[in-house]
Amino acid sequence: MALVEFRQVRKEFIDRNKQPFTAVAGSDFVIQDKEFVVFVGPSGCGKTTSLRMIAGLERQTSGDIIIGDRIVNDLHPKDRDIAMVFQDYALYPHMTIRENLSFGLRNLKKPKEYIEQKVREASAILGLEKMLERKPRELSGGQRQRVALGRAIVRDPQVFLFDEPLSNLDAKLRIQMRVELSELHKRLGATIVYVTHDQVEAMTLGERIVVMNQGVIQQIASPTELYANPKNMFVAGFIGSPPMNFINARVEQGRIVVDGGSFGLPENIAERLSAYSGKEVVLGIRPEDIYGEDFAPGVSTEHRLQAHIQVVEHLGSENLIYFHVGGRMVTAKVHPETKGYTGLAKEFILDLRKCHFFDPATQERITGK
Repeated sequence: MALVEFRQVRKEFIDRNKQPFTAVAGSDFVIQDKEFVVFVGPSGCGKTTSLRMIAGLERQTSGDIIIGDRIVNDLHPKDRDIAMVFQDYALYPHMTIRENLSFGLRNLKKPKEYIEQKVREASAILGLEKMLERKPRELSGGQRQRVALGRAIVRDPQVFLFDEPLSNLDAKLRIQMRVELSELHKRLGATIVYVTHDQVEAMTLGERIVVMNQGVIQQIASPTELYANPKNMFVAGFIGSPPMNFINARVEQGRIVVDGGSFGLPENIAERLSAYSGKEVVLGIRPEDIYGEDFAPGVSTEHRLQAHIQVVEHLGSENLIYFHVGGRMVTAKVHPETKGYTGLAKEFILDLRKCHFFDPATQERITGK
């Protein structure tokens, strides 16, 4: 296996109006040997373009791409020692599973005994031993995706590249395949670069996550770090389900003022916001850090917010309560015993110990440093 490095990699395209646009804007990162890194972001953010540049399917406009100890800028995809798994399974329908698995190795003219050994090892890892003589049409979607994985595994590449491989599967099967991919990574000790638009998938799979937007890397960090310390409003709003709430606020004499409430700030937060006294800020708070006033165990009840409930979603283990604050929709993820119904005027408790504040102009998190 091997590391993957981008050094000031930039990719520009020409659109149909013959105007240039930047898909990836000067990316710098290092994916360590045997690391599982996930690229995540909305459509058009540059994540798939980055993956295709690693594979050699797109040529970067400028910068260097390193795989292992080689700069691969001028190497063809077949010479980069990578294996790619696509969103579509891309299996040959007229071939058996055994033939699909061995196809790449047969093209490379590997010895028959070597091919048989690799097919046997891959099918054992993926639970395909009893399906080798079947055709793809005889398999379920999850089984076909395993075959696509197996075709990559038999190559024994330096780097595995995954381009949204689970997006065609139903929700239950996606969860199952996420578990299997995590286990596969542990067993192979492989370097894996994985692209998805699903932030839940990114959080559950990635050892580190690269969050992208409009061709720019917003933050690279572990799932825990991204969730607890987002660099800016984009990362804060993209990571987490439901996403972080943003509330327009004003800092006044050691207090934070919002529509429906005014709170005294803890000393550490007041110090962090000292440069914003008399100015507007954006308060960011996760839905699970907002409580109904009738069920807020272990949380200080001094930071209260008055609002009218818009909608309540009863999910069994929790309720999602929606209400407006200063023109913004706010979601509270509360205990199922919390009372609430549409139109009810209710007090909510905010756990300010876990909130974040952002500069409304730059959208960067205010750290006070």
